[in-house]
Amino acid sequence: MIQQFRPPSVPLITVDPYFSVWSAGDHLYDHHTVHWTNKRNSMVGMIVVDGKTSRFMGKIEMAPDAEYEEPPAFLQKSLKVEPLTTTYLFEGDGIELEVKFMTPLLLNDLDLLSRPASYITFNVRSIDGNVHDVKIYFDVSGDLCVNTADQPIVWDRKLINGQISAMYMGTEEQPILRRVGDDTRIDWGYCYLASPQVSSIKTVIHSYDVRKQFVETRQLLEKDDEQQPRPVQSNPAVMAALVDIGEVDETQVSHFLVLAYDDIHSIEYFGKPLSAYWRRNGMTFEEMITLAITQYEEIQRKCEEFNRELINESQQAGGEKYKDLMALSFRQAIAAHKLVIDEIGEALFLSKENFSNGCIATVDVSYPSIPLFLRYNPEFVKAMMRPIFRYAASEDWTFHFAPHDVGCYPKANGQVYGENKLEYQMPIEECGNMLIMAASICLYDKNASFAKENWGLLTEWANYLIENGLDPENQLCTDDFAGHLAHNANLSIKAIIGIGAYSIMCKLLDKQDGELFYQKAKEMALQWVEMAAADDHYKLTFDSTDETWSLKYNLVWDRLFGLNLFPKDIVEKEIPYYLAKQNKFGTPLDNRNSYTKSDWLVWCASLAKSQSDFEQMIAPLWDFLNESPSRVPFTDWYDTITGKQINFQNRSVVGGLFIKLLTPVGPES
Repeated sequence: MIQQFRPPSVPLITVDPYFSVWSAGDHLYDHHTVHWTNKRNSMVGMIVVDGKTSRFMGKIEMAPDAEYEEPPAFLQKSLKVEPLTTTYLFEGDGIELEVKFMTPLLLNDLDLLSRPASYITFNVRSIDGNVHDVKIYFDVSGDLCVNTADQPIVWDRKLINGQISAMYMGTEEQPILRRVGDDTRIDWGYCYLASPQVSSIKTVIHSYDVRKQFVETRQLLEKDDEQQPRPVQSNPAVMAALVDIGEVDETQVSHFLVLAYDDIHSIEYFGKPLSAYWRRNGMTFEEMITLAITQYEEIQRKCEEFNRELINESQQAGGEKYKDLMALSFRQAIAAHKLVIDEIGEALFLSKENFSNGCIATVDVSYPSIPLFLRYNPEFVKAMMRPIFRYAASEDWTFHFAPHDVGCYPKANGQVYGENKLEYQMPIEECGNMLIMAASICLYDKNASFAKENWGLLTEWANYLIENGLDPENQLCTDDFAGHLAHNANLSIKAIIGIGAYSIMCKLLDKQDGELFYQKAKEMALQWVEMAAADDHYKLTFDSTDETWSLKYNLVWDRLFGLNLFPKDIVEKEIPYYLAKQNKFGTPLDNRNSYTKSDWLVWCASLAKSQSDFEQMIAPLWDFLNESPSRVPFTDWYDTITGKQINFQNRSVVGGLFIKLLTPVGPES
């Protein structure tokens, strides 16, 4: 099998934190497909060639008393993960089968990106010179619309506009927006399987015994199962489609299906239920499905074009392995969010802090993710920040520093982190993050109006950093898993650059204080050098021994913003030191432990002057993904010696890996 890069888990359906299906095996048929939490989200695919049935996706689990032998696997020859598509190639019985999963998360088209519709395309051709009769079977189970398998579901079907066949299923209870938490799945709304209404495609909703029946007869049952509602764990129901392709020669034949999810309401925002962005002008779900199907060819063309552009750009910027990192992280970074619109018509892009604590719109999760969005559309960074500004301006937020979050997904009703106790907050972290993000929008969007709208809070936070940022008291930073730390040198860098970022916004808005803040940041940077200096590197904390060290990832904005607050020889010392501390799977976060963060690793690598140093720093991250025994969506927190996941998976922070694609920009640019 040709497979140069083996992702630990492969993205198949990637729409939002709930509508999510992955394959955690080397082959698409090794295991059940799963949600990003690794709970089962079962999809099954089979192919019939000249009457012989083979399996190309998922496991065909039957009732315990069933006398049944699973059909053989259709041999997987290759896997290709591109930014917007995942393509598997199979061969057998004289036939080549290409199965392509495509979610059109195009950042320049907010309506298209927010549609909860994902495509599965089957391309078939003969490769032995003969003509073969081919059928494709595909099904999706009720797993996709429940949180736990004991929840009863119902199902039905509809014909949309006389031209689209749609089956759907959802829970009987429909507890819309009631479930809150981290390791959770959606249990409201309806999962759809839709296709053009054509004679070559037949569908049925039935018990998962339909799989066994299909293997035996190569036909679908005629009538839908009427025994509903019933729990997913009791004789699970599946929505199945049979595509009768017919005779196939060397000319490729193509058919597609659409998997979609109607979540009805997506987010609760300060007590009000909000719907997905695509609904903002009153579009119905049926109209959305119709567009998804009628625009298929155009959308496919746009996705293929974007894939080529990003692959070429990332390969030129960072090499072959960097290209693979970009392809794997792109959909994950976007689909860890939900795009909605608030009551005044502004977009909100709300992240879920996956397998961390489930927080929504977390500032120090947004901060590492922004390079991807700055590169393609800074509007998404504004949409990340709006909930924080709204909450910070309310009477409910009583601190003089920036909040950490606005709730627990999907309820954005106010911060929940650390029970809002002062000792559990991240004062310098979040102030610095908000100032840097605001300045990045002004610079990369070439427009400072967003900062002007929120000037009072930005000013308050900049002053907070001047008073408290140079030598931080004992507190948490974004790497909160490492615990509280006083005199944190890397956190001090963030404070100093946050003040510098504020000075940039002052100048862009013709505020008089710009130069004063810049000079203050410059003065603090010089003090930092004296306080953090060790022999051939810079320390973890100002009061620690010279043997301590840490990844100074926050320095990257000094270069990108053209601030030049810190001497250039800091990076010239730090990069060789990081390389010298490298383990098999990368450089640790600091001297205290052998784990690292993939986003911070790439930020530091992007500071390297030479391409060879950059590639040398990120190569172990590629090796980790390729070899890790932890078969989960891209984790950003792992051990550099064992290659095992520590925690976190499927988080938006992998958007930070795109930092190598950002060009430096400053007030003069």
